[in-house]
Amino acid sequence: MKQEREKTESIDQHLSRRVRTVKAEDVAAEVEQQLGEMSVAAIYRDKIRSQRTRQYELNASAKGSSVEVLHTLLGIELKVGNRRLLCPDLATARYLSVFARLGCDTIAVPYDITQISWIADELESSWHRMILLIEHLTADRSERLRTMVRRRLISDIRASIVSLGAGSRFPEFNQPARRRTSR
Repeated sequence: MKQEREKTESIDQHLSRRVRTVKAEDVAAEVEQQLGEMSVAAIYRDKIRSQRTRQYELNASAKGSSVEVLHTLLGIELKVGNRRLLCPDLATARYLSVFARLGCDTIAVPYDITQISWIADELESSWHRMILLIEHLTADRSERLRTMVRRRLISDIRASIVSLGAGSRFPEFNQPARRRTSR
């Protein structure tokens, strides 16, 4: 028995060489891959920019200021940091809150108000799914890594939204003007 113990080799020396450190870029790439077409950038590209939109200047800070939807006596407001933005309805406030969390300056808002509600649902679901994936993939890791992954994903999404653009300031009407018949 003693001879068998002496022949066994400790694996402690080999563990440090085999364990690969996890990089924030790798975790961020995995989150993007798992989100696929359900990411905020893909929803913005496929479901928002593909339709008629108007430009909205949100001027949100990229430093991760707090975003909150408030129900006041004056109506629905979106509080971004210390600023308050009056919103026409709850769906618009939810829609804008996702982009405020991302720190976007100028975004496109669908001109058709009936589209905003279900797009806001998809954007919020995508946002929360991204946060849950970050927490799941960085479980048992440092808080610093989790923060780095989150910052990297947010900056990537913000960059893709900026590259897609916010469209024209006012929506385009492709319908020909009515001609009056001469009397």
